[in-house]
Amino acid sequence: MFNNKNILVTGGTGSFGQEFVKYILKSYKPKKIIIFSRDELKQSQMSQLIHIKKNYNRVRFFIGDIRSKQRLVTAFSNKIDYIVHAAALKQVPSCEYNPYETIQTNVLGAQNIIEASIETGVKSVIALSTDKASSPINLYGATKLASDKLFIAGNNISKNTKFSIVRYGNVFGSRGSVVPFFLENKNKGVLPITHKDMTRFNISLIDGVKFVIESFKKMFGGEIFVPKLYSYNILDVAKAVGPGCKLKMIGIRPGEKLHEEMISISESINTVEGNNWYAILPKSEFVKWKEKNFLKKNICKKIKKPFSYNSFENKKYLKTTDLKILIKKFISDNEH
Repeated sequence: MFNNKNILVTGGTGSFGQEFVKYILKSYKPKKIIIFSRDELKQSQMSQLIHIKKNYNRVRFFIGDIRSKQRLVTAFSNKIDYIVHAAALKQVPSCEYNPYETIQTNVLGAQNIIEASIETGVKSVIALSTDKASSPINLYGATKLASDKLFIAGNNISKNTKFSIVRYGNVFGSRGSVVPFFLENKNKGVLPITHKDMTRFNISLIDGVKFVIESFKKMFGGEIFVPKLYSYNILDVAKAVGPGCKLKMIGIRPGEKLHEEMISISESINTVEGNNWYAILPKSEFVKWKEKNFLKKNICKKIKKPFSYNSFENKKYLKTTDLKILIKKFISDNEH
């Protein structure tokens, strides 16, 4: 679907953006990929990673901030077919300390993307969300929930552009996540643990990329797509990283949940289930398509009984042996 198409990624120099661009170049023959981001140094470094000379005619770097609608309009005017919106302020403590900055990027920036996409005739947009947008307890989650609502409602004012959302949890081994943190502290012989019962969903970066691509194929506009994932317990991660380390309980940090939730009980009422995914469907007044057509095309069914899809009650869990394999691969990948 991406062959001979123009694709733009906001926040394209981040972990997701880099993996997404590499996968698209390997698996498809796009006409052009535009990496839209603020940091010129990261753009320079990324250009070396993706062998810019080899892909010179297909890859472009565009410096800009999603807070500037005019800059987005300029970038989107390159006849863009698909947009992946990955730009955001994401660090929970930083967002709590700088609330208005977070709102400007995560909420007002989202609205800028919606308006610029409609004005320039973009075909489809998928915005990356987070588990923290489901029943949010911190500002980051609240701004991403607001962003999700904006993108869903964008379908109500758009004639041709479709907007959908992909929601998943922490990426295994991503910057600021528990695995690299534990690895940094392993040699000290002590691993700080927020809570012994804490659980998280697990997804790899490449699986996140593939899920976004599959969601582009499924989307009618207005859905929140959620992958079915394995969970893990934080103590099992600690045992896998440093089996001989002492565990120091430090308590849950402000704005942090004990368990991740990706579909709340209230949201599950409008949820459908596929083989390895869920989709929270929008209310009919926000879209111009019929639910039965979505169910038929994507071979899925409506959820009959309300439920919460969270990392604690999830039936699929990774064992310590599984985590050791993932950690070993993470270390190997980061040595190169």
